[in-house]
Amino acid sequence: MKQKITPNLWFEGNAKEAVEFYVSTFPDSKIISKSYYPNSIEEGLADFQQDLAGDVLTIDFELGQHGFVGINAGPEFKFNPSISFMVNFDPSIDYQAREHLDQLWDILREGGEALMPLDAYPFSKRYGWIKDRYGLSWQLILTDPTGEPRPSIIPSLLFTDDKTNKAEEAIHYYLSVFKDAKLGTLAVYPKDTGPAKKGSLMFGDFMLENQWFAAADSGIEHGFSFNEAVSFSVNCKDQAEIDYYWEKLSSDPEFEQCGWCKDKYSVSWQIVPENINELMERPDAFAYMMAMKKLIVEDF
Repeated sequence: MKQKITPNLWFEGNAKEAVEFYVSTFPDSKIISKSYYPNSIEEGLADFQQDLAGDVLTIDFELGQHGFVGINAGPEFKFNPSISFMVNFDPSIDYQAREHLDQLWDILREGGEALMPLDAYPFSKRYGWIKDRYGLSWQLILTDPTGEPRPSIIPSLLFTDDKTNKAEEAIHYYLSVFKDAKLGTLAVYPKDTGPAKKGSLMFGDFMLENQWFAAADSGIEHGFSFNEAVSFSVNCKDQAEIDYYWEKLSSDPEFEQCGWCKDKYSVSWQIVPENINELMERPDAFAYMMAMKKLIVEDF
């Protein structure tokens, strides 16, 4: 069954290099497919995309059996730690979990930067938060094998700046929007911690469309928040489903373009038909898509 919600990663002209690095680094990983920019303005290429004519546009790939899309684009958006990816190492599944965690940390550290050092913490015997050479953030954690199992990779949302103290509210909103959803663990701050108020979310996880996500309110001030560098595409079975998710998730017309929108927490979404790759093979499909806000399947 195709993954319903897929993280999309915005790279500055080096998506192919980055995806090949990730696929060679993470176990159970592979490149699935690629799409390409048109070759000219006459074929639908926008003026600002001329440097990418004929180049790779998107790469569908899997890391640890979790689907991703790499977007090959310009310098408009940069990764920051507001959206990172937790990588779980479970000793009950892998008796060398700690060693494999350390190995991945060492690879990601090359050209990267530790945001929280690899060490023992109250919540895990082995944990570290790192930004890799491409600016993408990962949280590597040795999990508790006595707890409820979680997948190997989980997208994690850090609510910062003016979105601090809204993580639990956001979780319940997403639970109301998506199907096959449930609440997991909730752990709150016992006292005011920096901008995070007592009772706000220190850590929580939740399931949407049978996929796990995590969220937290930041206990320190940051100079970043959510942006389009990491977005989540929702693969819709028909126009009715596109209409439903667009109505639920799009909160600001300023950010509506070619299927992209932002929700009330500034998280970016792409509401797309599940056969988007097939639609994009039609004549002039790229130009039609670029002219749309909400995608209308019959207009391709």
